[in-house]
Amino acid sequence: MRIVFFGTPEFAVPSLSMLLNSGEEVSAVVTQTDKRRGRDRIASAPPVKKLALGSGTRTLQPQSIREDEFFHELERMAPDLIVVVAYGKILPSQVLAIPPHGCINVHASLLPQYRGAAPIQWAVLNGEKETGITTMLMDEGLDTGPILLQEAMDIAADDTAATLSKRLAALGASVLMKTIGKIKEGTLVAVPQAGVPSYAPPLKKEDGRILWEKSAEEIRNFVRGMYPWPCAYCSLNRERIKITRVAAHDGSGVPGRVEKAKGELIVGSGRGLVSILELQPEGRRLMTAIEFLQGRKLQEGIFFDEP
Repeated sequence: MRIVFFGTPEFAVPSLSMLLNSGEEVSAVVTQTDKRRGRDRIASAPPVKKLALGSGTRTLQPQSIREDEFFHELERMAPDLIVVVAYGKILPSQVLAIPPHGCINVHASLLPQYRGAAPIQWAVLNGEKETGITTMLMDEGLDTGPILLQEAMDIAADDTAATLSKRLAALGASVLMKTIGKIKEGTLVAVPQAGVPSYAPPLKKEDGRILWEKSAEEIRNFVRGMYPWPCAYCSLNRERIKITRVAAHDGSGVPGRVEKAKGELIVGSGRGLVSILELQPEGRRLMTAIEFLQGRKLQEGIFFDEP
């Protein structure tokens, strides 16, 4: 089966790797353009591109997938199937119509839950106990196409978006190959999505700001879901500080106020207490709360994000 693969970030790498090793004919890999990163603004290739080039697979990076030139190139390749894994752009109808077996998407949620760009982060920050992988037959909507296969996965109490993403990426590759196998057998039946949908819009850097009025457990989930990007943050004496790991405890305190700063760093919330375990001051390395306290004379009663 001739396949064109669309994907960009690390999440898509296990799926492409398994596909390349499966014996299927991967005619080309389509990925987003290189991005300039860091202070030096050096162009960095997407993870999918690195894998594709390393395997000798033809790689395309169109500025726009709506350009006639790109569309005609896809037509010339005549794929039997298009596979999309976290490509980052919605495919137009003319592209969806090219392959006779359609375009299938590997989505990191149990659809119709968490349609959209950031299903892993939102599932964690909302405190969900379960998520999974859905392969679906793509249509013109936002993750609205009929379901092909689904497999569930538990979310561990200490999972972050990073750790959960790694496990879901591996599961996604497995479910993808099962889906392709059933398509080839002719045994796969697409089932319309049922139930009330929820959404996972893309996150912005400023979305990481901690709202101390929320409960300690909500803040704990928020920190987990925002790691490693955009990362939860707050400020102390006008210094931006990333908060990377916390624990939630019973107790009472004023939201955002440092309730204890000796031996441990405890902050009040809307309900319960937040124990900050790991953080990163602006321009500094990641450190434990103990290391942070040893380097500063932090007074109890001071506020994070002073009201």
